[in-house]
Amino acid sequence: MDDQKLIQEKIAQATDILREFDIDVWLTFVRETPLSPDPVLDFILGQHVTWHSAFLISRQGQHTAIVGHYDAENVRNLGAYNQIVGYHQGIGDHLRAALDTLQPREIAINYSTSDVAADGLSHGMYLTLHQILRDTPHAGRLMSAENIIGALRGRKSPTEVARMREAIAITQELFDEVENFARPGMTQRQIASFVRQRIDEMDLGYAWDQQYNPIVTCGPQSAIGHAMPGDVVLEKGHTLHLDLGVKRYGYCSDLQRMWYVLKDGETSAPADVQRAFNVVRGAIKASEQALKPGTPGWQVDEIARDYVTDNGYPEYMHALGHLLGRSAHDGATVLGPRWEKYAVICERLVEVGNVFTLELHVPVPGRGIMSLEEDVLVTANGIEYLSQPQTELRFIRP
Repeated sequence: MDDQKLIQEKIAQATDILREFDIDVWLTFVRETPLSPDPVLDFILGQHVTWHSAFLISRQGQHTAIVGHYDAENVRNLGAYNQIVGYHQGIGDHLRAALDTLQPREIAINYSTSDVAADGLSHGMYLTLHQILRDTPHAGRLMSAENIIGALRGRKSPTEVARMREAIAITQELFDEVENFARPGMTQRQIASFVRQRIDEMDLGYAWDQQYNPIVTCGPQSAIGHAMPGDVVLEKGHTLHLDLGVKRYGYCSDLQRMWYVLKDGETSAPADVQRAFNVVRGAIKASEQALKPGTPGWQVDEIARDYVTDNGYPEYMHALGHLLGRSAHDGATVLGPRWEKYAVICERLVEVGNVFTLELHVPVPGRGIMSLEEDVLVTANGIEYLSQPQTELRFIRP
């Protein structure tokens, strides 16, 4: 896939975001990125650098990359920066000169207390930057770039959405394969190994740590959450849940699907299992009505959360949804409650181009959990499902 074109596309988008927010310059300052990567480099560079490097994107469209001379040719080949400076002995004079030319009122840098995806500037590099800018007017012009980065990551371009559609389609095919493979008596580990074998055969990446991707939950003895698949056995009369995400051309899927393991003679799920499915699906449907541009994330979560508790189930202890993109948890806005761990990010407004997960679970006593997760794109008028939503409970047959 053409990553060069995508980087050019995102840098152009960043320029527009700077103009929208009335910020003059966005500075990304890094070094030895294989050891200490900044999450935004995937969007503005797409490669590693070794020495101290500075990437300045300005609202005027004047974009400058200051890198070690050994990295300069690779950056030049991107065709994304107007000026590439390859230095030999040190970056300080070159960075000061570039800022003197731009004369920014504000310089946005990559730190945040609430958004991990916008917190790529290490403390050591922050101190180094202050040392470089000491005794210049620029030292007093630094501010957080979290709003810029949140918008850049969150507002998916058509190229990004197309890549995610591919990852999601493949994930849904894998669920179909699991349904044909899984049988009572198999362990979580066996089911997960089958999925990983297929992912490797298709030369795909993993949307999160392979050790617990997929997450396989079968029956009431399974740990809930991010547990690694173990030796819990899939049994008749229990539920089977998979949480799976793959990475395709640098972009992720993140979906959950549910099955009931039929007992001998059964042709449908018992009432308690079916009711749990209906409530989970109903909560997702209720929340999607509120998932519109301009809505705070916590309000979307509240609708689903109230639906679950109003139907007699306990409150789920996580957010309803998160942004999806280059990472399964892609930073910025969260559709979550006003808890301490979601402070600030649950107050952010939903925007056109955001791709969210919608996910929640309820317990089914004696049988396991009931959990679904869908991937949706926010449009001007509401949402578009990027996944084919699970509207009916699926079955594993004896």
